[in-house]
Order: sequence, then C-alpha cells, then structure tokens
Amino acid sequence: MDPTAHKRYLDYRDRFAYFGKKRTMLTMAEFAAADAEHRTLGAKGDARDDDEEARYAELTVLLLRD
Repeated sequence: MDPTAHKRYLDYRDRFAYFGKKRTMLTMAEFAAADAEHRTLGAKGDARDDDEEARYAELTVLLLRD
C-alpha cells in the first residue's frame, strides 16, 4: 500500500472510532479495494451512470466520507 493510501486508511480508522461503532471495520485489504474503486468512480465525475452513481454513494458511506 502506498503512503497516501495508508494515510487514507488511518484517517478511515480515526473516523470509524467515532462514527462507525455499529459497523464492522474494514481490513486494510478491504479498505484498499473499496478506496481504489471509490477513487476510480470519483474520477469519472458526471460521466458516472446510475449504477455507478449508486455504487459511489454506497462506497462513500462505507468509507465514512459522507
């Protein structure tokens, strides 16, 4: 995991400690996969279709970025 992805994971863990108590915390591997997909969909911006938009919203909540 590159240093910037690792920092995002540490930020996720900090947010999880406060906001995520009713969820299961993602492992580093799960986080890396979800983060990569979130960043890919985020880069598409307005070009996302409805399914991608729904997945992007789901990942945003999962990664506590909402």
